[in-house]
Amino acid sequence: MNYGTRFLLAGALATVAGIASAQQQDFSKVEIKVTKVSGNVYMLEGAGGNIAASVGDDGIVIVDDQFAPLADKIRAALKGITTQPLRFIINTHYHFDHTGGNLPLHDATIIAHDNVRKRLAIANVVGNGGALKMDQPANPKEALPVITFQHDVTLHVNGEDIRALHAPSGHTDGDSIVFFPKSNVVHFGDDYVRYGFPFIDINGGGSSKGMIAALEGAMAQLPADVKVIPGHGALATLSDVRDYVKLLKDTRAVVEKEVKAGKTLQQLQQEKVLAPWQKYSGQFVSTDLFIETLYNELTGKKVAALVKHN
Repeated sequence: MNYGTRFLLAGALATVAGIASAQQQDFSKVEIKVTKVSGNVYMLEGAGGNIAASVGDDGIVIVDDQFAPLADKIRAALKGITTQPLRFIINTHYHFDHTGGNLPLHDATIIAHDNVRKRLAIANVVGNGGALKMDQPANPKEALPVITFQHDVTLHVNGEDIRALHAPSGHTDGDSIVFFPKSNVVHFGDDYVRYGFPFIDINGGGSSKGMIAALEGAMAQLPADVKVIPGHGALATLSDVRDYVKLLKDTRAVVEKEVKAGKTLQQLQQEKVLAPWQKYSGQFVSTDLFIETLYNELTGKKVAALVKHN
């Protein structure tokens, strides 16, 4: 399989996690860091999205699997925790920095929302409906989830009732938030990240409105001391997530007010309407790109619909 195009996307998406661009990226130098979070849940950090791993007598369940070239390193890291086999993979959404390992790790059972399978099966233009866009090629059938769900699914393994709950129209239209109730851990996928302004895949059915609703809905179900695994970044608390939701609400309200006043995107950017939140501007999602994302969402800019795959 030709990974060249995927690496191009990988470099772009991985920038949000502080990884070098595609031309500079060297997966051979990536190290997998393992941290015990709570109970029987661990977090694995490497390149791309954070991985959660539930470990026990029933085997290993991981949430997301980063990039294909890291699969052997991920297996080795898991073997450093337990001799039990990898049995299940839950994809929180379809982006390749979270699903690239599906193909080399497909001896495990892959589980995801219906829309993740649909999007992985076709070519997509990942983007914010404007200047930020990246081609993501279709996957072979071996990399597709074999179990999908519409609302939620529960895995009864390792003494846990591991629940993946669909979060409609957040980061994408196929997001899942994954709960580990006995270990008191939650993996938010890219609905919650710690690199600054979030990337919202408008082309992929995402929205700030859906992201806010997903996070608030999940927080209402969680204990105050839950350990939070973000899609990218260090372990967090619910207090951190609340701050993030406030960021989303406040910036969205500012842009919405200006849109209702008839301002153009160029005017909003020139007037620096999000200047009070400039510290959240990043290499991947700058302030101007985040303004564009919110503007495209709030003005209902039409983007390519999900192509049905037969």
